Amino acid sequence: MGLVFSAALLVGCAGTQSQLASTPTPSQSAPTSTPIPASEVRPELEKDFQGFKGAFVLYDLKGNRYIRYNPERCAERFIPASTFKIMNSLIGLETGVIPDANYVIKWDGAQYDIPAWNQDHTLKTAIQNSVVWYYQELARRVGEKKMQQYVDAAHYGNSDISGKIDTFWLEGGLRISAEEQVEFLKRLYIGELPFSQRSMNTVKEILVLEKTGTYQLSGKTGSGQRITPHESWFVGYLETEGKVYFFAANIESLGSDGNGDKAREIARNILQDLGLRR
Repeated sequence: MGLVFSAALLVGCAGTQSQLASTPTPSQSAPTSTPIPASEVRPELEKDFQGFKGAFVLYDLKGNRYIRYNPERCAERFIPASTFKIMNSLIGLETGVIPDANYVIKWDGAQYDIPAWNQDHTLKTAIQNSVVWYYQELARRVGEKKMQQYVDAAHYGNSDISGKIDTFWLEGGLRISAEEQVEFLKRLYIGELPFSQRSMNTVKEILVLEKTGTYQLSGKTGSGQRITPHESWFVGYLETEGKVYFFAANIESLGSDGNGDKAREIARNILQDLGLRR
């Protein structure tokens, strides 16, 4: 199993001095900067999109390398839909609105088309079943001021939460690109987001979808059905053989055939094609 990249790794050098060191003298060499990631475009991944317009970006943390399909679209921002539940969970935990993953919010009795929503939920079951009403109530309890504060601090997409406090990620002003989704997940994984380690660890635990003897897959779907065209997502990361691969798949559709489940199917097929998941 392994991922083959055709592009060579480029290494950049900078003449800036270290913040912890004195000004370099002529006899001292300037420190090098972080290596520039290798990048590979894979147009043949189009076959996995089954006719949908879409994009895919994958980042290999250990190898500092990217693979992209449709790189222009990878940089384009779209409504995050339910992928924002990752951020919403972090904010709920950090503000103390929700103390832990087992915190229950009572169902108000409203009937939903998805049977799993018609019951009480914890944070863990709400993200597993993508329960919109749970996260709407969570956002209302957090409030606009604190929500904006944390979205700004995390540099989440365009940081625009205009619209209603309980729908801005579904039909409001918030937008994020596939590139930014991957960067956000990477920062979550390595603990660089502006949240406590406890909050980040809790969210990482509830994002786990599959765990086998050879890999662990974590992620979240998103179905942007309130804005036309519909933009749907599957974002996450795959841990296997001591490596971590962060990814984001996005698809566009005009009907119900394109949704988060379809984006997840496409992403899983790509991961398999790349030799990362069996």
